[in-house]
Amino acid sequence: MATLADSFLADLDELSDNDANIAEEDDVEAGNMEEDVDGDLADIEALNYDDLDTVSKLQKTQRYNDIMQKVEDALEKGSGVQDHGIVLEDDPEYQLIVNCNVLSVDIENEIVIIHNFIRDKYRLKFPELESLVHHPIDYARVVKKIGNEMDLTLVDMEGLLPAAIRMVISVTASTTSGKPLPEEVLQKTIEACDRALALDSAKKKVLDFVETRMGYIAPNLSAIVGSAVAAKLMGTAGGLTALAKMPACNVQLLGAKKKNLAGFSTATSQFRVGFIEQTEVFQSTPPSLRMRAGRLLAAKSTLAARVDSTRGDPSGNTGRALREEIRKKIEKWQEPPPAKQPKPLPVPDSEPKKKRGGRRLRKMKERYAITDMRKLANRMQFGVPEESSLGDGLGEGYGMLGQAGNGKLRVSIGQSKLAAKVAKKFKEKRYGSSSGATSGLTSSLAFTPVQGIELSNPQSHAHQLGSGTQSTYFSENGTFSKIKRI
Repeated sequence: MATLADSFLADLDELSDNDANIAEEDDVEAGNMEEDVDGDLADIEALNYDDLDTVSKLQKTQRYNDIMQKVEDALEKGSGVQDHGIVLEDDPEYQLIVNCNVLSVDIENEIVIIHNFIRDKYRLKFPELESLVHHPIDYARVVKKIGNEMDLTLVDMEGLLPAAIRMVISVTASTTSGKPLPEEVLQKTIEACDRALALDSAKKKVLDFVETRMGYIAPNLSAIVGSAVAAKLMGTAGGLTALAKMPACNVQLLGAKKKNLAGFSTATSQFRVGFIEQTEVFQSTPPSLRMRAGRLLAAKSTLAARVDSTRGDPSGNTGRALREEIRKKIEKWQEPPPAKQPKPLPVPDSEPKKKRGGRRLRKMKERYAITDMRKLANRMQFGVPEESSLGDGLGEGYGMLGQAGNGKLRVSIGQSKLAAKVAKKFKEKRYGSSSGATSGLTSSLAFTPVQGIELSNPQSHAHQLGSGTQSTYFSENGTFSKIKRI
C-alpha cells in the first residue's frame, strides 16, 4: 500500500512531465511563428513598391492578351447576324462577353492599384493634389501633365479638369510644401501614369465591344437605358447575372464618382447618380425631377436585367413597355396641379337657429343694450358738421346729438321693456289678471255703505260695466235679495 509521501512524489513526476510537454509545444509554435514571420517578410521584400511590374501584373497575363485580341478582332469584323436558336450560355460570343465583363472589373481594380502607386510617389512633389482630384484617371493625367514643374501657370490643363478645379489646383500649388522629385522616381511615376491610361483605353474597347452586342445579350435593358449605358452597367456589376441580383438602389450608384466641389455651390451638382445620368431619359428630364427619374430608371433597369438574365423576352418588348411607362410617369410629374375649384357657400338655413333664451339672457341684453343717446352719437348727418367736446372737431364727437332740436343735447327718456314688463306684472298681482284668471288670495266679499255685505263677481264686472247694469246681492237676516241698478 502506497504511503502519502509516495503519492506526492508521483504527482510531482506527472507535473514535471506536463511541463516538459508544454515547453516542447511552445518551442514548436515559436518555430512556426518564426517561419510565418520570415515568410511574410519575404513576401514584403518581394513586393517592392519601387518596381511597377511587381505591383501591376494584369497586362502581362495570358488571359488579358487573349481577351483583348478577340475583342479587337470582333470590333474589326463588326456585329453579324446572331443565331438565336443556340442557348445563350452555349454561345461562344456570349462567353466572350461574360469574360469581358470580368476583365473590366479586373481592369478597374488594377487601375486603383496603379493609382495608389502614383499617389505614393507623387506625394513628395504635390501632397495636396490627391485631395483635389479624386478620380484615378484624372489624377494620372494631371500628374503626367504637371511632371516636375513647380509653377503651374506654365502648365496648360485645359480639357483635363473643370475650370474651378484648375483654379484651386493653381492656387494650392503656389503654397505647397512639396519638392521636385528625383529623375528616377519621376520616370517611374510617368510610366505608371501611362500604364493606367492604357488600361483605361483597354477598358473602353471592352465596353465598346459589349455595347455592340447588347441588342442580343440584354435587349430589354438596352431598350430602357441604351446600349452604351447597359454595357457600362454590366461591366461594372460583373455581368448580366450579377446585375440582375443587385438591388435597384445599388444600380443607381454604379459608376458614381466622388465629386470635389472645392467649396463651390452644390445646387447644380448631382450626387448619388452613376451611369444612369448618361441616359437619354435622364438628360431630357427637368433638373428638379432628375433624382426621382434616376430612382425610377434604376428600378425599371433592374427589372429588365432580370428578364434578360432568364431570356424571358428576347424581342425586347418588355423593355420598350417599361420605357414607355417611365416616359408617362415623368410627363405626369410635370403636369400642373389641378385648378382650385371655387367652394360654394352653404345653403342658408330656412329655420331660425336655436339661440339661448330665458330671463337671464333678456336681463343681460337689457342691461348691456346700446342706448338711444349712444345711437345718436354714433351717427353723422351728411353735410352737417358734428359738435365735439373741445370744439373745432377736437375731442370726442357728439354725432347727431342735439341737431334735431333747438341746439341743446337732449335725450328722450323712454321706459325700458324690462321696466314695463315688471310694472305690468305688479299691476296684475294687485288688481287681477287682465285675462280673467284670479289669484287665490283675492276675495269676492266687499263692504259697502249699504247695510250688509256685498258679494261681487270679478269676472262679470267688466261685462256688466259695458252693458250699464250691475247685480248686487245683500244678505239680511240670512236671506238674499237681488237689486238691479240702472
